[in-house]
Amino acid sequence: MGRFFVTCLVLLILCLLSSIEKFACNGETHCLESDWEALLQFKSGLNDPENRLLSWQGNDCCQWKGVQCDNSSGAVTAIDLHNPHPYDIYHPSNRYGFWNLSGNIDPALLRLKSLRHLDISLNTFDGIPIPDFIGSLQALQYLNLSNAGFSGAVPPSLGNLSSLQSLDVSSGFLSLMADSLQWVAGLSSLRHLAMNGVDLSMVGSNWVPILNRLPLLNELHLSLCGLTGPIPSLHFVNFTLLAVLDLSFNSFSSMFPDWIVNISSLVYLDMSSSSLKGRIPLGISELPNLQHLNLAENGNLTASCVQLLKRDWRSIEVLDLSVNRVHGRLPSSIENMTSLVDFSLFANKITGGIPSSIGFLCNLKSLNIAGNNLTGGLPEFLEGTENCITRSPLPNLMYLRLSSNRLVGNLPNWLGELHNLMELSLDNNLLQGPILASLGRLSFLTDMGLGGNKLNGSLPNSIGELSELVSLDVSFNQLTGTVSEAHFSKLSNLKFLIMSSNSLILNVSSKWVPPFHVHNLDMRSCQLGPSFPDWLETQKEINYLDISNASISGLIPNWFWDLSSNLSLLNASFNQLQGQLPNPLPIAFFADIDFRSNLLTGPIPLPMIQIELLDLSNNQFSGPIPSSIGDVLSNLVFLSLSSNSITSEIPTSIGNMLLLEVLNLSQNNLTSSIPSSLQNCSYLKALDLRQNNLSGVIPLQLGQLLQIQTLHLSDNSLSGELPSSLQNCSSLETLDIGNNKFSGNIPPWIGKRLTNLRVLRLSSDAFSGRLSSQLSNLKSLQVLDLANNNLVGDIPASLGDLQAMTQAQSLNKYLLYGKFNGLYYEENVVIYIKGHAREYTKTLSLVSCIDLSGNNLVGEFPEVMTNLGGLIVLNLSRNHISGSIPEKIANMHELESLDVSNNQLSGNIPLSMTSMTPLGSLNFSNNNFSGKIPYTGQMTTFDASSYYGNPGLCGPPLLTSCQSGGGGGDSDRRGTVDEDKSDIKDTGFYLSLGLGFAAGILVPCVILAIKKSWSDAYFGFVDTLINRTLQMCSSRVTTDRNRPRR
Repeated sequence: MGRFFVTCLVLLILCLLSSIEKFACNGETHCLESDWEALLQFKSGLNDPENRLLSWQGNDCCQWKGVQCDNSSGAVTAIDLHNPHPYDIYHPSNRYGFWNLSGNIDPALLRLKSLRHLDISLNTFDGIPIPDFIGSLQALQYLNLSNAGFSGAVPPSLGNLSSLQSLDVSSGFLSLMADSLQWVAGLSSLRHLAMNGVDLSMVGSNWVPILNRLPLLNELHLSLCGLTGPIPSLHFVNFTLLAVLDLSFNSFSSMFPDWIVNISSLVYLDMSSSSLKGRIPLGISELPNLQHLNLAENGNLTASCVQLLKRDWRSIEVLDLSVNRVHGRLPSSIENMTSLVDFSLFANKITGGIPSSIGFLCNLKSLNIAGNNLTGGLPEFLEGTENCITRSPLPNLMYLRLSSNRLVGNLPNWLGELHNLMELSLDNNLLQGPILASLGRLSFLTDMGLGGNKLNGSLPNSIGELSELVSLDVSFNQLTGTVSEAHFSKLSNLKFLIMSSNSLILNVSSKWVPPFHVHNLDMRSCQLGPSFPDWLETQKEINYLDISNASISGLIPNWFWDLSSNLSLLNASFNQLQGQLPNPLPIAFFADIDFRSNLLTGPIPLPMIQIELLDLSNNQFSGPIPSSIGDVLSNLVFLSLSSNSITSEIPTSIGNMLLLEVLNLSQNNLTSSIPSSLQNCSYLKALDLRQNNLSGVIPLQLGQLLQIQTLHLSDNSLSGELPSSLQNCSSLETLDIGNNKFSGNIPPWIGKRLTNLRVLRLSSDAFSGRLSSQLSNLKSLQVLDLANNNLVGDIPASLGDLQAMTQAQSLNKYLLYGKFNGLYYEENVVIYIKGHAREYTKTLSLVSCIDLSGNNLVGEFPEVMTNLGGLIVLNLSRNHISGSIPEKIANMHELESLDVSNNQLSGNIPLSMTSMTPLGSLNFSNNNFSGKIPYTGQMTTFDASSYYGNPGLCGPPLLTSCQSGGGGGDSDRRGTVDEDKSDIKDTGFYLSLGLGFAAGILVPCVILAIKKSWSDAYFGFVDTLINRTLQMCSSRVTTDRNRPRR
């Protein structure tokens, strides 16, 4: 009995276990077989180079990676195959970029009847279109096809997905497009729509009303979609749930849409870089939930800073209005924006100072007001710091950017208390005083920008404590003193060291090993010498080096050329470096090399790789220019070998430098002709070949240099006529071909076609013929030098119409051409004043000059030339000009030098010239002027040499006195009054003379009559004296008669 009971109990337990196991097995979720088959077919169409789908094996697809199933039915509800590690353009070697799936999207997905979530974003489907069948996946609620390599049109069939709540078809490079958004209206359940980067340029203006039909829409992303035209207005706003709106990077050219301020649900609004214009509506500050507002880089949005920022802004955390036209002062009411974290007004028109109430912004992490017109000083104290938890100024501030303003005054002490500060940008202001030693306590600081101010004193040693510092810029200040090793003691992370343009002296040990390994080192105008700095040998990572004007002399050590192969910029100009450069020159690809103004010798070195800039000017290089230079350096943009001792022809291979913008070979001993191959340098802006021994003619092919702006061929032995092809060079601003042997007429096309000319210098050639009246078309002409030619005829009256000479040039504009990476060709022109050459460079734009001297010009001085009120130098000497000087010459009120010597001018010198106060040089010599010199005012500053050779002139400073009635004009009338006064003086003079003569005769006679012995002695002496005199005269006459005649 007992044994039977035990057996029954065991059987019961086994049955129970069997039932439990069966129940458990029946409770497991297995995917549907139809879904399993569909997924395998879908997989077969994909390319999977990294085996991301390795888990897609076995019968239970619910266990596959990226697949989710319904817990009860086992139906597949979600496929998530987005690439978790997409390709990174900044780290192209990153292996994660190869996790991309590609291939085809198989229609087998249609068999997944319960599929609600599909994400295949961030893959690479190689430009295939989005499959149209996706619009038949009726159960879909989430669809993400963004940045997956699809192209073509977004299928309108997606509008059939009435259950869809989130759709993202964003695309890069506008590879997807849609010519209508009508299909979107069918997505009645849509909450999230993202079409960033989809080309919507053809959808017209009805996209706003269509999207307004989506009452559940919570996020709308249409950035970089090519949307254009005005944003339509809305009479009724249906976006009652819209929290995120991104319309950035479009081209609306539209006023700011007013209906946006009625979307009270808005939390995030980005309309940056969308060509919006007009006023920013003040109501936008009243949106109760707005936390993020980005209207940056529209350019033409305006607002009063005071009116806009004094309003509520109760929730705002990010406010970016940069690159617009917001104007006015920052109001002190900014203290109420206590939630503000990121605030940018970069590149607007903000004026005034920074209010001290900014101290109330305890949550502020980034403040950017750079590129405005801020004036005044930084506040000495900050208000509200007691409201911050730490009771310190701006305790969360990490980025302070106030560069490129006009801030003045000293650096306030609170800057040294910003303990979380990582970036301090105060460069390009007018700040003065010392650099605070307390800045050395900002332990998180990575960037310190203090360059371009008026800071003085020494660099504090505490800077050396900033162990996180990556960039230090104190350039272009007035710092003095010594920089020692202590200034760099803990700067192990330093990569950018910029100390240029100060008066700093680096005093370190010859064995000093810096703790840093910089990438960029700019110590221009700091004293590093006299010897080449040995510590540079440790800088193995350097790729930008500027040690110009650093008082370095002697030879460059050999170890330096091991570093130079990494340098993309090498500037050692304006030193006293000697010796030869290695040939070939080791340098990095596409580098800039500047060794100008040293004492380097030897042949011209060339690198073996392509570079972009080579300046070896003002040295002692000799020998030829390498004939292969144009082949080796075919990508060169800037080439200057001027002021050396180079003797050779200009290599024809230079014509292979197709990108060349500046070619300066002046002041050498180059021979032969100008190579016609220069025509291939179609980007050439500046060509300077002056002061060589070039001969031949100007090649016709130079007329193909359509972008050339300055052409200097002076001081050579070039000949022939100006080729008519040069009229194609309509961008020319300087044409300088003087001191050659050019002949023929000055072509009229100069005035017709070269209308941008500022400088026309054709002096000391052999040009002939008449001056063309077309020269008056040169509205920008400031220097006209045609001296020492064979020009004939009258001076054209039209020269009085030279517009740039009618008024003084008040704006000094540096004439720089071919500017490239901070180097440029600086225009310079020689102008002769009183026979002395003056070279104008930086002030050339302020100079205006006409020199027609040394020709055969005739006719009268054109009165219309007195319209040239801005003319500074006028030289008409050594011609045959007649007539008189116009009385209106005083209208030339800027004239500093006037030379009309050696002509046939006549008449009186105008009295009005006495008011020409700028006149410092005057030459009227060798003419036929007459009358009295108006020797008052400015005319008293000239000596007699200014008037020699005019027999009719009289009065000071000449020794010739004016006779009564002499002179004429106004000066004659003045002279008559003066002479009437002098007649009275003359009468008194002659009366005194007569009385003196009478007294001299009568007094001795009276004395001699009284004493007879004195009388006999006196008259006896007189008789003896007379007899001797008569004998001497008789003897001389006899001698002259007996002298033989020739």
